[in-house]
Amino acid sequence: MRAYERLLKYAAVDTQSSEDAQGTPSTPGQLTLCRILAEEMRSIGLEEVYEDGRGYVYGKLPASAGMEKAPAIGFIAHVDTAPDFSGAGVKPVLHVNYDGGDLPLGDSGLVLSPEKFPDLKDSVGQTLITTDGTTLLGADDKAGVAEIMTACERIISEKLPHCALSVAFTPDEEIGSGAQLLDLARFGADFAYTVDGDEIGEINYETFNAAGAGWEITGVSVHPGSARGIMVNAALVAAEINSMLPAGEIPAETDGYEGFYHLTELNATVERAEMKYIVRDHDAKKFAARLDKLRAVEKHINEKYGEGTAKLTLTEQYLNMEEILSKRMDIVERAKRAVEKLGIAPVIRPIRGGTDGAQLSFLGLPCPNLGTGGSAFHGPFEHITAEHMDQGVEVLLNIVSAG
Repeated sequence: MRAYERLLKYAAVDTQSSEDAQGTPSTPGQLTLCRILAEEMRSIGLEEVYEDGRGYVYGKLPASAGMEKAPAIGFIAHVDTAPDFSGAGVKPVLHVNYDGGDLPLGDSGLVLSPEKFPDLKDSVGQTLITTDGTTLLGADDKAGVAEIMTACERIISEKLPHCALSVAFTPDEEIGSGAQLLDLARFGADFAYTVDGDEIGEINYETFNAAGAGWEITGVSVHPGSARGIMVNAALVAAEINSMLPAGEIPAETDGYEGFYHLTELNATVERAEMKYIVRDHDAKKFAARLDKLRAVEKHINEKYGEGTAKLTLTEQYLNMEEILSKRMDIVERAKRAVEKLGIAPVIRPIRGGTDGAQLSFLGLPCPNLGTGGSAFHGPFEHITAEHMDQGVEVLLNIVSAG
């Protein structure tokens, strides 16, 4: 079975995670897919397959003859899809021999265009897989799951030489908790790769430093006819807080190593307002300065409108894994050689986001990230090609076969 065929099967299961739910996994659909994966892992011949009931699935392959002394390598992908856009009722659409032009996405009125998504030029002549415009596709990260499963199946069925291999599929990566309950002793790898990136050949060993910022704003609501000197409009205070942050330091205006403040949610009335931000920066000092900026805004608002008007809650999410992986560049070099073996130039770039590998690296499992071949994740324009997924499988095979 080719990797894209597995993606189509996995995409049919709604595994959208939820930031508001309690427990792990955050949604029951993730357990459904985990059960499917555990059964499939056993059927293709993986050993020590274990599903823990919390959305984590493990499996292993002992090293082939002559490679017993090689380090044990792990591959990790997450089963959940992003809470940003619907992951229910996904209907993938295959465009065989894509001609490079605009593609209407079903009857949604949306159009996938190379003008907005230049990566499509690399998909001409391939089997392009898109959404119908009403959901995301789920290639983030079911493409990674599919590529790992396909690589394992080929190793076993074709008796390919390989080091000891550990596989794990995790829940709730999209809400930042996917690595928290991964049993590293059970996993048993010396180092690992998350298969959770974009274009084929991409290798990431730098992430943002990341935090969540929550604002609770308490206003004073009185009749507008007698409000002078009394009313504090929480909705306007929320707007004022946002205006105090640098206008250009938002995702739509930044790139590369540039950090940002990203307003993800705003609910406001005169009496009460709530805002949620994600705060990101690759540079640790600049990241700390961003958090200090938010604290200064809180202080200013409370001095202006009265103590307790604004309450800021900062939650650390993950740190830049470059701090760990800069000491293990041999792992990155191994991935580069695996990509180059396909005749592809490796693309080394920082992730403008995070992966399970960021947390895992700080937990003692060095874990760079590899591209899956997908693009435009978390929304209706998400797409990937069957051929790029085939190449993703080859990268994994080259990694585990290296001496």
